[in-house]
Amino acid sequence: MNVIIGWVLLFGAVLGGFAVAGGHLIVLVQPVEYLIILGAAIAAFVAGNSGKTMKATLGGFKTAFKGSKYNKALYMETLALLFHIFTRARKEGLMAIEEDIEDPHASALFKEAPKVLADHHAVDFITDYLRLMVSSTLDVHQIDNLMDIDIETHHQEASLPATNIGKIADGLPAFGIVAAVLGVVHTMESVAEPPAVLGGLIAAALVGTFLGILVSYGLVAPVSANIEHKVNDSTKYYQSIKAAMIAFMNGYPPQVAAEFGRKVLFSADRPSFQELEEFLKKK
Repeated sequence: MNVIIGWVLLFGAVLGGFAVAGGHLIVLVQPVEYLIILGAAIAAFVAGNSGKTMKATLGGFKTAFKGSKYNKALYMETLALLFHIFTRARKEGLMAIEEDIEDPHASALFKEAPKVLADHHAVDFITDYLRLMVSSTLDVHQIDNLMDIDIETHHQEASLPATNIGKIADGLPAFGIVAAVLGVVHTMESVAEPPAVLGGLIAAALVGTFLGILVSYGLVAPVSANIEHKVNDSTKYYQSIKAAMIAFMNGYPPQVAAEFGRKVLFSADRPSFQELEEFLKKK
């Protein structure tokens, strides 16, 4: 929604200002310029990426138009889930959570956290490392290092759409110049035409530069930034889960381990200590 609101404000400011200044909006309708700029950008995108990367990038546009799921409600639900898992493991032993790990969708603990259960990446992350805690001989430092590698891989993969869309934005002003140069070339070919015709041709050429810059910095680059913010939120979420799990492996009580996870979160959406404590009591 923020992307759409931003675009509406953008066009309102740019086109409205142009109209108020006495410009004629019809002059900006130059289909050939649009074809050159957008066609060249799409062609460069196709040439520079694999099918898998293109699919991920197009999915990134969908992500940008959706609201972020990383909010206080999800964080409290996740920390409460980890708290209850740790509590059961502490009271009944690690083997007691084996059934929850093997089939989380049938687990009473996971069913209490529907927002977490709906995110299969988060479920896999939690269950994979709980499984290592239960059944492997890895010590806490090795699991800590493996988590860092896993989170970094997740961040790199999730950042691909934002990176590629950013590259498209970087190239659009240059393609706008290409369209403008071709327009100037066409104008020079028509130098024998009357001034009114030449003026129209020059205006059409300048629209190419205008369009390339506007689409780049006003439309495409903000989408890239929007996705990047959501990727950072996602990475911080996994770092919170990691902090809680490592704290528990180091012998801290479940409540303290959950506090480790809470402290990692960004302050804008981080639940307070009292909020989390009250949420745990309700659960």
